[in-house]
Amino acid sequence: MGIRCVLLDVDGTLVDSNDAHAHAWVDAFREAGFEVPFERVRRLVGMGGDKLIPAATGLADGDRRGKALAERRGEIFRRRYLKEVAPFPRVREMVDRLREGERRVGVASSAQDEELRPLLEIAGVEDLLHATTSSSDAERSKPDPDIVAAALRRLGCTAGEALLIGDTPYDVEAAGRAAVRSVAFRSGGWPDAELRGAVAVYDGAADLLDRWDTSPLAGGAP
Repeated sequence: MGIRCVLLDVDGTLVDSNDAHAHAWVDAFREAGFEVPFERVRRLVGMGGDKLIPAATGLADGDRRGKALAERRGEIFRRRYLKEVAPFPRVREMVDRLREGERRVGVASSAQDEELRPLLEIAGVEDLLHATTSSSDAERSKPDPDIVAAALRRLGCTAGEALLIGDTPYDVEAAGRAAVRSVAFRSGGWPDAELRGAVAVYDGAADLLDRWDTSPLAGGAP
């Protein structure tokens, strides 16, 4: 079956923001009395806060301090770090190419609503998307498949018609648990060995475009 819909992660896939998110988490944790090394947090970026906070701090899932931490992290990110975020090369060209043949393209991101729009503006792709989903559209964040399933519903596609492009093992796992194929980018900082399960791995948008004719996007189902 060919690919009729493409789901896009944003952080680490379209924009170079994973380090910025990790720094914001470290700052928020420190303010709350948790000393969590940057390197530990960096490996958790790609999960939503509902997963990352317990993994980084040991707080129980549902601890009311978690909500305050997530809100503070968002404030820090928007105030201190958002201005440092830049798009990866050729991301708009890639999204425009993904739309060829009447394919529908949407976002499946764990980002908060108030962060997703500015990140898409930085990427320069907002006007090319058919649908967006964020953390508010799913009960559980990646690597649970909820956000992927929500994006499929918004795009009107079945799992077998879709492909997800992301940059973390959590993207690949979420896609797999939703029975969606995935392509992984190294731009998020993860080695190929930790992106197992993706049908193909590229350096990023520019590399995918340069190798388009042999990619899963050119030939339908790999």
